[in-house]
Amino acid sequence: MTGGARFQVVVVGAGLVGTAAALALSRLGLRVALVERQPAQAPIEAWDTRIYAISPASQRFLERIGAWSRLDAGRIQPVYRMDVAGDAEGTVRLDAYQAGVPHLATIVESGRLQHALWQAIAADGSATLHCPATITAFERDEAGTRIALADGTTLEAELVVGADGAASRVRDWAGLATTTIPYGQSGVVANFACAQPHRGTAFQWFFDGDILAWLPLPGNRMSMVWSTDTVHAEELVALAPSVLAEAVQAAGHDRLGTLQALTAAAAFPLRLMRVETPVAAGVALIGDAAHGVHPLAGQGVNLGFGDAEALVEVLAQHRRMPGDLRVLEAYARRRAEPVQRMQAVTDGLHHLFAAPRAAGLRNAGMALVDRLPPLKAVLVREAMS
Repeated sequence: MTGGARFQVVVVGAGLVGTAAALALSRLGLRVALVERQPAQAPIEAWDTRIYAISPASQRFLERIGAWSRLDAGRIQPVYRMDVAGDAEGTVRLDAYQAGVPHLATIVESGRLQHALWQAIAADGSATLHCPATITAFERDEAGTRIALADGTTLEAELVVGADGAASRVRDWAGLATTTIPYGQSGVVANFACAQPHRGTAFQWFFDGDILAWLPLPGNRMSMVWSTDTVHAEELVALAPSVLAEAVQAAGHDRLGTLQALTAAAAFPLRLMRVETPVAAGVALIGDAAHGVHPLAGQGVNLGFGDAEALVEVLAQHRRMPGDLRVLEAYARRRAEPVQRMQAVTDGLHHLFAAPRAAGLRNAGMALVDRLPPLKAVLVREAMS
């Protein structure tokens, strides 16, 4: 395999997880290239409707690679408590103070975290960035993979990391089998100003098969994620902002008083995606290319950062052969249990709360959990990992 710029690792996809992986891998001293179709947009003043609850474990990873410090402290919000309510009397409160931890998560806007990661990778200067760049072909042989770009550039890689999302081209090219199960639901997102302070509390309600989450933003603001059937989601997106605010306020039992819409609503389909294995010779998948989960636990991006961190830790011990299948299988084994556990939990909760006849069971279960502080502490620490 000859004729192109040679790299030990080429990361395809410069979203949050791909950029973090490229930055962390380049800091190991590996020769890394990052390929992305579209440049990241500079953040605007308006609040991003796509937000993430970053776990403390993910935050520590982002701190180590130099991205977290680049975030505007005035645009992030720690979550100190989470109040979860069923469709009757069942409630659970998860409290950071009671669990002996500083906070449960930190709410961050997607665009601003993306911008911070791009700033960090530019400042570091170790990774070679190809953006905007379109991949026209992959060619694999015993020496590695040749990646042809539309501008005529050829990249030669020992390892190709697929961080190119749920419709991953890398995954398809490598022939890594997937099983996708649509939930028949969409997640509707929008941001609101609140009449009453949230005090760093996240709220979640389960009712009539729907899951409604209010995630705190700085100031008297919150970001909503409403998982509901696709028809209802389309109806919510079509509502006038004032009518949508009234509907969201009523569904949340007026917990934060009168709401005022700050952004238009948008919707995205929900599905479970399992990948038979995230690795092949010379290929590793991370993030949404490697798995899909229901957003009810807000753990999708944290799973992705966990993938990136685990891949970096494995390759740190095998820098001379990053594409070796035995090395990559060590990464796959390390990630199998956390991913499978999160998929089982979120899928199981989705089906439990979607079943009308299970109302008594789920509400009783929530009430029991709320009366067992040690169990709640375990749940808090699991969510933080």
